[in-house]
Amino acid sequence: MSRSPVPSAGSPSRRLVLGSAAGATLVGIAGAGAATAASAPTAPAAAPVSSPHYDTGDRHISYREWSGRELHVGPYSGHRDYVDPFDATATSRSYDVATWVSPVVRPGFGLTELVASWNADTPGRSWVEVSVRGRSNGVATKEYVLGRWCRYDPDQGGGIHRTSVNKQGDTVATVYTDTLATRSGYVLDEWQLVVRLMRPAGTREAPRLRSVGAMASALPDAPRVPRSPDGRARGRVLDVPTFSQEKHIGHFPQWDNGGEAWCSPTSTSMVLAYWGAGPRRDETAWVTDALPDETDPQVDFAARNVYDYTYDGAGNWPFNPAYAATRPGMRGFVTRLRSLTEAEEFIAAGIPLVTSVSFEKGELEGAGYGTNGHLMVIVGFTREGDVVCNDPASHLIHDNSQVRVVYDREQFENVWVPHSGGIVYVIHPERHRLPRPPRNEPNW
Repeated sequence: MSRSPVPSAGSPSRRLVLGSAAGATLVGIAGAGAATAASAPTAPAAAPVSSPHYDTGDRHISYREWSGRELHVGPYSGHRDYVDPFDATATSRSYDVATWVSPVVRPGFGLTELVASWNADTPGRSWVEVSVRGRSNGVATKEYVLGRWCRYDPDQGGGIHRTSVNKQGDTVATVYTDTLATRSGYVLDEWQLVVRLMRPAGTREAPRLRSVGAMASALPDAPRVPRSPDGRARGRVLDVPTFSQEKHIGHFPQWDNGGEAWCSPTSTSMVLAYWGAGPRRDETAWVTDALPDETDPQVDFAARNVYDYTYDGAGNWPFNPAYAATRPGMRGFVTRLRSLTEAEEFIAAGIPLVTSVSFEKGELEGAGYGTNGHLMVIVGFTREGDVVCNDPASHLIHDNSQVRVVYDREQFENVWVPHSGGIVYVIHPERHRLPRPPRNEPNW
């Protein structure tokens, strides 16, 4: 979830505190951004030869994903009438429905939170709905909707206004925008995803799933973490372009109040630009037609295409990598990392990471602001092990040249891991290999 860098600026709080994030209130505001077709980085780095040995301790995180032949979908034998709550005409539309159900996953610990991810194509007016169900102490839960998604808004030719779903809570769990969270005293011992593919009745405009997964976690309620050991990326900095969200203040306020709230789409845009996968000039023409002097229209483009109409923000976690995965050859998912040592594995493999942080002014030296929730990109590490970031808040200065900053390793780790639970967006070309995950409780 993404937030405005200044609590008093941008849109109001829309997401509750997640219990496993050590009780840190994260107020959602930032969005995601598409990137220009910058030149691609150097050839993919080779994956490590062996799986690293991390001490996972009491930070239980696991990620499970299905793709390819594992995503065989049955026939369109179901039917649903759906009224888009953001359609001014309130017209009910009919859909043929096909369903994919994941195998049951038993993570080996009682999970308290789960965030799903999906990469899908939704041609025409088609769309997908992603849900989760599970068991708590042997008793089956209901099904919780984690998102209703399509690539484009209806005004762009898409099927629905993409949205999370509020007011799903019961005694066992609830959904905070994009995150399933169990109630106090409850855990889930197993989970199972359900994806419904919605095809306008009588047409062949059917969605296609490319990957579906979820990160499950059970994290300690610890206000601080110790400085992690330096990893394999010391002294390596990736050449990720710098975009400032501050340059977009006032742009298209119908999508989360404009640039002041667009840290998530701006961060997503920087990563897409690094991979040379941003939108083409003709795709962003609607931005430059309205704002002829705009030099980074990919950010505005992304904010529109990750916007969650119920959340009223551009910081829905899975919507950002799902948007990134609509770019040719790209893949994206959400997970949690346990430390910057794990983050260094990605930098060593040539993969920047979008991270979710929150902090009071002065708590992260060099930022120049405080935030109740914000996203930025880890692009590298100094030889001393400190974190090199592309921070789209850019010291609250409207200048792309202010975006690159170095943050103290221990300070950064403590505004990231205890507060968001170590959330990251992993966005990379499908052909670019990920580093090998930990052997014990792999979290990617």
